[in-house]
Amino acid sequence: MKRIITMTVLNRPGVLNRITNLFSKRNYNIESISVGLTEQEGVSRITCVVHVENDGMVEQITKQLNKQIDVLKVADISDQAIVARELILMKVPVLPHNRAEIYSIIEPFRASVIDVSKDSIIIQLTGETEKIEAFIDLIKPYGIRELARTGTTAFPRGNQRTGQQKSFSFV
Repeated sequence: MKRIITMTVLNRPGVLNRITNLFSKRNYNIESISVGLTEQEGVSRITCVVHVENDGMVEQITKQLNKQIDVLKVADISDQAIVARELILMKVPVLPHNRAEIYSIIEPFRASVIDVSKDSIIIQLTGETEKIEAFIDLIKPYGIRELARTGTTAFPRGNQRTGQQKSFSFV
């Protein structure tokens, strides 16, 4: 089953390496990982999408992550009401006879054309993973020269609790 685990961590060298090693030691595959700064200086948010066989495996990895010194908070937000988004950039070849067709696919998805050249366009799209996958499937017949995906990033909606927070100090 697919699970979304979010963490806030101290933004220090080696933290991401130690976290991904925890997953690999237990033979869990990270489907996507997204990392970025937060509103707090020196703190980053990590969102991991992982596939596990049962809830016990998620509980085990959550406990192991909580033991890490630089990890401030860990939460499995999969069963909560969440807002989850992913970003893709896609370079698609275009010819004069199919340019209008490609634009007709882009419009309903509310994607943006962010670069145009004589023989290609670069498309930007944000949305849930299912939307991204559907868009890719529709564009594939036209050819995809390059594709970059950010991976999922997510927040619980409203005032839901997102896990246990450890106390910390910046030293």
